[in-house]
Amino acid sequence: MGEHEDLANRLHSAAIHLLRAVSRVDAESGLSPARLSALSVIVVRGPLTMTELAGIERVTPATISSTVTGLEGVGLATRARTGSDARQVTVSATTAGRSLLHASRRRRLAVLEGYLETMTPLERAATTSLVSAIERITDTRALTDDG
Repeated sequence: MGEHEDLANRLHSAAIHLLRAVSRVDAESGLSPARLSALSVIVVRGPLTMTELAGIERVTPATISSTVTGLEGVGLATRARTGSDARQVTVSATTAGRSLLHASRRRRLAVLEGYLETMTPLERAATTSLVSAIERITDTRALTDDG
């Protein structure tokens, strides 16, 4: 067993439980988890080709096409033909799609803020350090409402 196995196991379990708790408010978006996930990727990383989106979401092109069709049907995304011969299709979020995603994100953040409020100042400081370390090693940064 590795030196860090216990900590890795605890972090894995805690992260899964935390994400499950936060995702309980996702139903308020009115979207399925697959559509909300795709919309999130489109808002944060878009516009994207359908192939790129399928790869990021780890689904088949047919599945992503169906997902995007559903997002288009409720006015949250649009497709456009691009490229020199207009065979490439890109998907972008609409203003309504960005608004819905940001509202969903704010609901998730409210859940997390509730947890943070129950922590001691020392626990919040430790959490801040942990999050900074995870952001560094995964080369990520948080989405903000303005970008």
